[in-house]
Formats: sequence, C-alpha cells, structure tokens
Amino acid sequence: MTATAESADTLPHDPICPLMGVEEEYFVVDPATREVAPRGAEVVRRAADRLHDRVGLEITMYQVEAKTPPCARLPELEHELRRMRAEVADAARAEGLAPVATGTPVLGDYVPPLIHDDPRYAVGIGNYRSLHDEQAICAAHVHVHLPDRERAVLVSNHLRPWLPVLIALMANSPYWQGRDTEYASWRTLSWGKWPVAGPPPYFSSLAEYEELAAALGESGALVDPGTIFWDVRPSARLPTLEVRVTDVAGTAEESALLAAIVRALVVVSLERVERGDPGPRLSGERLRVAYWRAARDGLAGHGIDPLTGRLRPAEDLVDTLLAHIRPSLVRTGDLSVVSRRLERLLAGGTGAARQRAAHAVHGRPSDVVDHLIAHFTGPGESERPA
Repeated sequence: MTATAESADTLPHDPICPLMGVEEEYFVVDPATREVAPRGAEVVRRAADRLHDRVGLEITMYQVEAKTPPCARLPELEHELRRMRAEVADAARAEGLAPVATGTPVLGDYVPPLIHDDPRYAVGIGNYRSLHDEQAICAAHVHVHLPDRERAVLVSNHLRPWLPVLIALMANSPYWQGRDTEYASWRTLSWGKWPVAGPPPYFSSLAEYEELAAALGESGALVDPGTIFWDVRPSARLPTLEVRVTDVAGTAEESALLAAIVRALVVVSLERVERGDPGPRLSGERLRVAYWRAARDGLAGHGIDPLTGRLRPAEDLVDTLLAHIRPSLVRTGDLSVVSRRLERLLAGGTGAARQRAAHAVHGRPSDVVDHLIAHFTGPGESERPA
C-alpha cells in the first residue's frame, strides 16, 4: 500500500491483516561533540524534499519525527522504515549532523530543552510548566487500522496486560545527562510524570472514554484531544488504535518487529471483543508496578506478570506473549520472522543493553553516541547472524 495515513479511513478493514504504520522520533546530534543539537528544523526542511509531509518537527528543537505510510505486509513496512531512516540520515549528513534512535539523549545540555515557538506548545508550557524540563524523549507510535472508535476503546482493554512486556522488549534509554540511570527505559519513568500518560484506564464503552476525556479537558489537564497521552488510545486524527508505550527502537528491524507484535495483539484482541469478551480489569496500581519493573530491567532478569502480580523470568513473559499472538502471526505469515527476531533480541539484548555494551569498552559516553549513529540505518546486535 502507498496510500497516505490520512486516506486509511477510505480503505476497507481487513480483520486478518489490517493496515499498520509507525511514527518514530529521533534526536539530532553533532557528530564531533556527540551532543544533541537544536537543529531538527534544518534536517526536517531538507528531508521533506523526499519524505514530504511524512517528516516533521517535534516539540523540542533537538528532534525530528518521521512516519511510514500505512502498510498491509511486514516486509513492506520494514522497507518503508529503512527508507525513512535513510532519508533522515542523508538530510542530517548534508547539514553536518547525524540522527540517533534512542529514548533519551546521551550527551548535551537539554534540561530544560529548547522548545519550538508554536502557539500550541505555548499553551502546553502554561499548563504543564516544569514537566517540560524532561521532555527531550523519543518514542515509537504504532498505528493499527480499526473500523470504529468503539471497538478501538474495547480493544485497548485487552492490550493493557501486555504493555509492560512491550516496554521491556524495546527498552532503549539507559542514559540521561551523560550518566547511566540504571534503568533500561528511563524515558518510561520520565514520561509517566505527566497527568494523562501511562497505561490507559479500563473503559466499558466509547461513551465512558469520551466522558472522561471531556472531564480531563475541563480540568485543564489537556491542551486538546491530542494531549491524551495514554499508551494506548484511539487516534485523535486517524481511524486507528495508537500504541505509544515504547522507546523508539534502536534499529528499523526492531521497529518492524514491534509493529508486527502490536498488530497481532490488536487482531487477537478484536476477535475477543467480537465474541463479547470484556478483557481483564487490571488495576492501574498493578500495571504501574509492572511498568516500573519492565522499565528498570528490560529483558534482564524478571518482570511482573500483570495478570498474577508474580515475578516471572522476562523470557517467559515474552514466550507467553508470543503464544498469545501466534494465531494472528500464522495467518499473516509473520510467525517465522517474529519468532526469529525475538530469539535474537533475547540473546543479543535490548537497545539499552547494547548502549551499555558500547560504553563498557572504554567507559566513554561518546562511544554510545557513535554506536547509535552507526546503527541508525543498519542492523543492531540483536539482528546479527549467530
């Protein structure tokens, strides 16, 4: 498919292989100093010659956002991700810069960050104030086409238990202001401070969702519907369910893996919704603890099974996730590639683990940035053949 994201609402919904797309946020760094550079706008202007409206600004001057068109098949999506990253890298290189895919910057003076002069951002600063001080963070957003918002809300109930596993799989932000936070995903903890962020509540209907959204708006917690920042939400502008829980993936291959997993979760969940299954009513407190453990440890050691509250090896939680989505992956033909890449990720480590491995060689944060630059368009360690 080569349609724009905005045209997805005119396309029929395929319950087996719905359209999916990915938005990624990147940092722009100076290759000489390895610090983030407030020159995202220059990279966007140059990249727009090839990517057009699929590249744009983010809130801070250090960032670039790019998005794929909606795709039906995983190889197609991965091709688009590779091309998108290559175009951004070429544009940055022409400006004497380099893009990196990490959930938090490694080096630079970015607290508080430089924020673009924009009326919407100005309203947000008035609302959220010093929460913006740690806003230099990059995430991945996966969109999956769904036929209506009612079902999107009901599907989100079924996705809630799996969000901590997604955090652990894509953990890619161990460093903050040049030091190791001892978390695999510091971005998750930083982002969780916002008033409407983190795991979504359980909703029995779209009407309940919209009632709460209206109340949040009246309270001043929102600038507009686009600032409902829950990690799963019906998109405010597209006919999709948006899953925005993870750090930006270190490589295009891992980003494609994330999208395939998310789509399979949505498909399996929609089937349950259609059968009348309301989904597990997990408490927000239990999910928050599972988030914390996943953000701290990634795939190393144990995570919390949100359904039972018990510690389980992270590898077991990944195996349980794969078993849950296997029927969907079989039907789309994605089972083999998803299984293989999960095995490599478990063996080679998350993006956070690879960042730390780069640092461990000489103990220099600059080596972490060099690693991120080198792997932006190429394979990560988890993708190297055994």
